[in-house]
Amino acid sequence: MSEYAAFLRGINVGGHRISSVDLCARFEELGFAEVSTFRASGNVIFADTDEPPAEIAQRIEHGLAAALGYDVPSFLRTAKEVRKIAIHQPFDKPLVDASKGKLQVAMLSARPTARARKQVLALASDEDRLAFGDRELYWLPSGGMLDSELDLKAIGKLLGLTTTRTKNTVEQLATKYFTA
Repeated sequence: MSEYAAFLRGINVGGHRISSVDLCARFEELGFAEVSTFRASGNVIFADTDEPPAEIAQRIEHGLAAALGYDVPSFLRTAKEVRKIAIHQPFDKPLVDASKGKLQVAMLSARPTARARKQVLALASDEDRLAFGDRELYWLPSGGMLDSELDLKAIGKLLGLTTTRTKNTVEQLATKYFTA
């Protein structure tokens, strides 16, 4: 059995509400084991056989759409990938410490092309720093996300759907569930 984290987009926002207990039940109905949630924002930890991750993500998306009546894009990461995201430091510590914003991690469904990466990084500024991981975009806003002038719509057009968590959330999830 392999351990995974599914970062779900659109859970408990915009009128789409589901309790942690019900979300775990939906995952168990899909055949996953050791299901748990972390916070109420669509972070589901579970174990599954060594089925290819793309097939697992598709099973989650189809199963949740059928059960909930709306699409729920899933951004699947292995335990190893979550640990890698948690320890990665995309920006110098003094920059992160000086920022009034929280370091964000946008989960991507696929590794972006070199061209898309270049175009996204061109949108960065001293107020909104950007850096890529493998299938992640790290964003360090200088203040609140809503106060940012970063063109998130342009980024979405270049990268496709994403779901975002604070890096602190990913670090805490990794510590709680995926300590090596």
